Amino acid sequence: MNTRYDLNMEVPPREAVRLLYISKSRFGGDWRSVPHTHACTEMFYCVSGRGQFNIEGKLFDVAPDDLIIVNPRVQHTELSYQTYPLEYIVLGIDGAEFLFNEKDLGYTMLSCGMMREELLFLMRMLLREIDSRADGCEMVCQDILEVLLVKIVREAAVSMRIVQPPSKSKECAAAKRYIDENFSENITLDKLAEITHVNKYYLSHTFQREYNTSPINYLFNRRITESKALLTSTDFSLTQISEQMGFSSPAYFSQSFRRFTGQSPLEYRRKNQPGKK
Repeated sequence: MNTRYDLNMEVPPREAVRLLYISKSRFGGDWRSVPHTHACTEMFYCVSGRGQFNIEGKLFDVAPDDLIIVNPRVQHTELSYQTYPLEYIVLGIDGAEFLFNEKDLGYTMLSCGMMREELLFLMRMLLREIDSRADGCEMVCQDILEVLLVKIVREAAVSMRIVQPPSKSKECAAAKRYIDENFSENITLDKLAEITHVNKYYLSHTFQREYNTSPINYLFNRRITESKALLTSTDFSLTQISEQMGFSSPAYFSQSFRRFTGQSPLEYRRKNQPGKK
């Protein structure tokens, strides 16, 4: 007896949805929780522990087997309880956005206890492949990602759409991504040119054309944006914030903050921090 199944379906191009990164994190004493956004979709799977997610200013309790999906440009951060350290796996996915029941939301939280075994198996396989750096690991990771996404869409009340990114210079996109991920470090135009393998003057000109700002101004804007979040959500001193954001001194931080916002950091905190007005 022979049983044959013919596949006659349309599937997205293999390059349409891409795994940008995967990481495994566990709460420790040096955990820094700062609200931030990404240009890609992020998917968090809580492996163990308990905590909260702050998404667009709203707090959500997080427990094992919760899956949090955050679409691009949605501000979020994670918080852990000291007594039950939060441990999770996070995937950065480019080229896709998720659609939820509440159309205006750019995020959702799903309870995936019934899928725990499958999800952990696939995510840990991704981590092993990335860690091994064996030949063809990128292709294997791409395959695993696609299986993972199908499983989630099939079992959960979400759907997914392919997002065509605007045509941008690859070098500029790489420089922007490096700044977004390392803005607290000492980044220079020479460093960005080295990373992107192009002339620094060409990079500066092209970046200005693509994003309507220079790479260094984009870096400072990124730092100022993150500084605003720290000023309003923490009681960190200006010295602490300037160190975390990569400024050489509190005085230079205050000078830069005033140049970009028109007010000092303390004025901004007083006007915007709850209870400080």
